[in-house]
Amino acid sequence: MGDITLQQALNQYRTIYMPSRNFAFRTRQEYSTDLADLLRFLRAIGITRVREVGLPHLEGYQAELDRRGYAGSTRKRKTITIRTFFGFLHREGLIANDVARRLIPPFSELTVPRVLTQSEYQRLMSACSQSVRDTALIELLLQTGIRLSELVRLKQSDLDLPDPVALGVNLIGQVRITSGGGRKSRCIPLNQRVCQALIHYLEYRPAFPDGAVFANRFGKPLGPRGVQKLIMKYLGKAGIYGASVHSLRHTFGAQHAARGTSLKTIQAAMGHQDIRTTMLYVSLAQSSMRTELQSHAL
Repeated sequence: MGDITLQQALNQYRTIYMPSRNFAFRTRQEYSTDLADLLRFLRAIGITRVREVGLPHLEGYQAELDRRGYAGSTRKRKTITIRTFFGFLHREGLIANDVARRLIPPFSELTVPRVLTQSEYQRLMSACSQSVRDTALIELLLQTGIRLSELVRLKQSDLDLPDPVALGVNLIGQVRITSGGGRKSRCIPLNQRVCQALIHYLEYRPAFPDGAVFANRFGKPLGPRGVQKLIMKYLGKAGIYGASVHSLRHTFGAQHAARGTSLKTIQAAMGHQDIRTTMLYVSLAQSSMRTELQSHAL
């Protein structure tokens, strides 16, 4: 027991534990990267087999992460990864004791999400107005609050748009979000503004083989990194700083909370499993209101 190398143990974790838990591809990548870094640290201090690892070594790695300047939230995630790894090794009988069971995750810093003010998101829409694709993409993010991962998975078959001829009578469409990571799928209404942007974009966009809604100039689906670069370009062009793609999702939640949309409706649209997550947007809406009143003082 415990005579296998750490690398062999990691290989078993990847081929047995991850598939059994049905981890998403990105989660598997992150866990593998975290554990590969741990193994490099352990090898540097002369530890190559699982039976040689003790709690002081793992706590030493936590201290090393702190010295590298990682945020508390990152160190917490890495600690949880380590605990699942050694828990798996213990259940499989590869180690006699779960040495990571008493490893304490660090506290995460409390960060306030960045929310765009009304003038900021109006400047953002003005900045992207010369591109029908980018206008439709940003409008969809702002008007639905969907996640970046959900946006890049969208297929044209997920969109249910009204007839362009009848659009002027306030007809609405909807988008079907097929979520991963154990989340439930959901349908989100599309207001007239985002419907118009999408219809205009799809009218002139060539057909793509895999049916992706948003693609690059080579006809390949836009990935997360491509969307992030696109959004950051327009945020910079609009003179908006300290914001990111996720800020558009936070803006959706905060602006609807400020306008009196029920928390249940916001929760359903954003796909939150816990209403307490949605309640954050009430305080964000109040903070955003104070900022705008201060900026536009008479």
